[in-house]
Amino acid sequence: GTPHPETHYVLALACPDRPGIVHAVTGVLARHGGNITESQQFGDPDTGLFFMRVQALVPTARSVLESSLGELEREFGMRWTLDEVGRRMRTLILASRDGHCLADLLFRQRQGRLPIDVRGVVSNHTLLEPIATFYGAPFHHVPVGSGGRPAADPAARADAKAAAESTLLSLVEADDVELVVLARYMQVLSDGLCRALDGRIINIHHSFLPSFKGAAPYAQAHRRGVKLIGATAHYVTPELDEGPIIEQDVERVDHADDVTELTAAGQDVERRVLARAVRWHAEHRVLVDGGRTVVFK
Repeated sequence: GTPHPETHYVLALACPDRPGIVHAVTGVLARHGGNITESQQFGDPDTGLFFMRVQALVPTARSVLESSLGELEREFGMRWTLDEVGRRMRTLILASRDGHCLADLLFRQRQGRLPIDVRGVVSNHTLLEPIATFYGAPFHHVPVGSGGRPAADPAARADAKAAAESTLLSLVEADDVELVVLARYMQVLSDGLCRALDGRIINIHHSFLPSFKGAAPYAQAHRRGVKLIGATAHYVTPELDEGPIIEQDVERVDHADDVTELTAAGQDVERRVLARAVRWHAEHRVLVDGGRTVVFK
C-alpha cells in the first residue's frame, strides 16, 4: 500500500513514576517509524508522578498510534493527549471592560504567534465589541443582570448569573470549544462551571492578591508604595484565584509612578503573562501536577 504521509504529533503524558516509561514511549514511536524532534521529561519526587512531552514526525495514521498508546495507558496507568503540532485550539475569550488582554490575544492570533482559533468573544458589557469585530471574532453580549449591572435582589442576581453561565456553556458545546480564557472577565464563575471546564479555563489576575482585594488594586498598591507589580495566569478552580499557576511575571516600579502609570505597567505584565500561558496550554506544554503545574517551555 501507499506509505502514510508523515504527521508532526505532540504527545503529552503523566503517570506514576517507575523505570521503563521513556523506553516504552520512545519504543512505540520508533516502532511506527517516528523521528523525535523535541522531548522533555520531569519526575516529581513529591508526588511520585512522571511527566513527559514529545514531538515526533510519524508516518502512521493517528488511530494506529492511539491504539498503541492505549496499551501503554493500561500498562503504566497513564493520562495522555495526542495532537498535531501547531493545530489551532478552539478558544472562547471572555472579557468585561478592560480590552488590553483581549486585543493582545486577538492580535497575536492574527500574527500567527498563538496557536488558537478564536471561536467567539463573550462579554457582560458591549464596550469591547469593536475590538472583536475588528479581528473578525463573533461577539456575544451575555449580560449578568439588567443592563450589565447586577440585580439588587440576591435571588434575581443568582438567576441572572445562572442564565449567563448556561448561555456560556451552550456556546462552548455548540463550537466544541477546548479552551476558555478569562481575559479580565470580572465575574466570579460558579463551582459547577469551574468543574465543567476543569483544566481548560485560564484566568489572569494582578499578583497583588491576596494583599489588595476588591476595587482599584493599583490605587491601593500606590498608597502602600509597592516596589514590584506583577501578574499571575492560572487554571480556574472552584477556589477563587487559587488554581494551579501556569506563569507569573513582575515589573519594578517606584515612588515616582502615579496610579495611571502603575495601571499601565500592570496591564502590560498581565497581557504578556496571559499570552504565554495561553500559548503554552495550546501547545500542550502545561501538565497539572496536583496543585501546581509542570511547564515544558
